[in-house]
Amino acid sequence: MATEFNGLLTATVFLPAAGAVLLLLVPNRMGGSDRVIRGVAVAVAVADLVLALLVFAFFDRGGDAARFQFVDQFAWIPDIGLKASYLLAVDGLSAPLVALTGLLGLCAVLASWHITLRVKEYFFWLLLLQAAVMGVFTSLDLLLFFLFWELELVPMYMLISIWGSGRKEYSAMKFLIFTILGSAFMLVAIVAVFLTPDVGTFNLIELSGPGAILATAATLIPLAWLFWLFFVAFAVKLPTWPLHTWLPDAHTDAPTAASVMLAGVLLKMGGYGLLRVNVGLFPNQTEQFAWVLVILGVVSVLYGAVVTMRQTDLKRLIAYSSVSHMGLVLLGIGSVGVSTGSLTVTGLSGAAMQLFTHGTITGLLFLAVGIVYEKAHTRYIPDLGGLAGRMPFVAAAMLIAGLASLGLPGMSGFVSELLVFLGAFRAYDWPTVLAVLGIVLAAGYILWMMERTFFGAQRERFADLTDASLVEAVPLALMVVCIIGIGVYPALLTDVFDSALEPMIQAINGG
Repeated sequence: MATEFNGLLTATVFLPAAGAVLLLLVPNRMGGSDRVIRGVAVAVAVADLVLALLVFAFFDRGGDAARFQFVDQFAWIPDIGLKASYLLAVDGLSAPLVALTGLLGLCAVLASWHITLRVKEYFFWLLLLQAAVMGVFTSLDLLLFFLFWELELVPMYMLISIWGSGRKEYSAMKFLIFTILGSAFMLVAIVAVFLTPDVGTFNLIELSGPGAILATAATLIPLAWLFWLFFVAFAVKLPTWPLHTWLPDAHTDAPTAASVMLAGVLLKMGGYGLLRVNVGLFPNQTEQFAWVLVILGVVSVLYGAVVTMRQTDLKRLIAYSSVSHMGLVLLGIGSVGVSTGSLTVTGLSGAAMQLFTHGTITGLLFLAVGIVYEKAHTRYIPDLGGLAGRMPFVAAAMLIAGLASLGLPGMSGFVSELLVFLGAFRAYDWPTVLAVLGIVLAAGYILWMMERTFFGAQRERFADLTDASLVEAVPLALMVVCIIGIGVYPALLTDVFDSALEPMIQAINGG
């Protein structure tokens, strides 16, 4: 087994974990210990963002560049007959998601400045969560991928159950049960892949791509079954209707930072898994069952949009809108069902773009809602109104995120949705038209929410509200810059995504 060690990705993945351990060394009796803990957490998050941006900035986008870059690999479990390796690397699919995780990780830390309960423990779990997600996006060994996938569950469970609100214990346990059940399907599929004769490896690079050993192996379980076992695990996390019911509860009762990470990057783990594993390892099955993905995608888009319109809690409204917008990822992946030349690439590129753009948009929405809740002490929409006069900066950020969510041209949401619809329409015209109705409904619930929450007559009970502080404004500004920047210059991401998706398309087209 080859040994190669660049070191950049290992540092990017494990720096937050090292920072979490460092927090435990801060003495509890130290004067201003909570302030020191916050300072250390911010410093670690900033450093990890710098590393993540270095990965993205120095990723070689050239056509002759190696598909997987910044490789860290060495034998991991060689003594018990398992060909498992510590293998970290990125390609055009994962490099942008690594940058997204670093960005949202910093925003989550800054959004936690108000935390006063068990501060050390809180930031410990938050940084460990970031490390686990970084590991998911960079692991190219299925066993290592699964371990990072499972590691994420513990920090999120702790963050919701201890620092959440409402039915926090119920929501945390529901999140845990759904995701563990999904993971069980994944583990069965991973073991079946490894035990297949002439396979005997967890290496995703060897299992996918031209000449992949899995494509020609006589598998113990039919490839179609393996495809659906992986799909269930990723569909729970995405989440896809009807496996979505854990999400609104988890979002509603989670603290702001946990909601930002949950919507911004944890849901993206599901979409990333579908692209990396289902499309990458099972291109023929992806094409064969694309119509099922399209149906589930359209149902998720429309169901999520309709239910969103009935919500009166700001967090639940954004949570159900995520179900709708993540349906577009399935629609984009389903565009491979009919060979449509370059437009097939467009659909997959739109699905990948949706992962990134939705992460920044919903991250901004949850940041703004968190500030509103901290100051107004309510998320109940009928009790709000006229907040723009008291909180103009927060209102502007919320409006930008809302307009991006409904696909306003010039913002990042428009780019990803346009690519999905262009790719899917040639393959499935009427289902795509139905999915477009979801965007129409999005305009309705976003604008209605903004009108009821931020505009109209100012209420006397909110006369003392103040706008975002500097610490609260920084993450809002970062998200706004990202949303507008990608909307104005989408090639910054599309060129990177296409470098990874082209080999998948070639495999699907038999080339």
